[in-house]
Amino acid sequence: MNLIAWIILGLVAGAIAKAIYPGTQGGGILATLVLGVVGAFIGGTLFTLLTTGTLALAAPGFSIGGILVAIVGAIIAIYLWSLISRRAA
Repeated sequence: MNLIAWIILGLVAGAIAKAIYPGTQGGGILATLVLGVVGAFIGGTLFTLLTTGTLALAAPGFSIGGILVAIVGAIIAIYLWSLISRRAA
């Protein structure tokens, strides 16, 4: 997948995940983009692990299923980021 598609997928997944995740999250559009792209990698890797049984760094395609996997991964990334930022403060 090319870079522009990754940016679009990350932005969409991050924005939807921030809307779904309870509470308030800081950060602007750049934080949403980064959490979305990281979440896409997390979701794709977990999906590959669950379906094939192998641990490989993977990313979902730009489809409905790929967006859902990226959203789940972005929610996990937001949760992990909130744990890290709380512990640091």
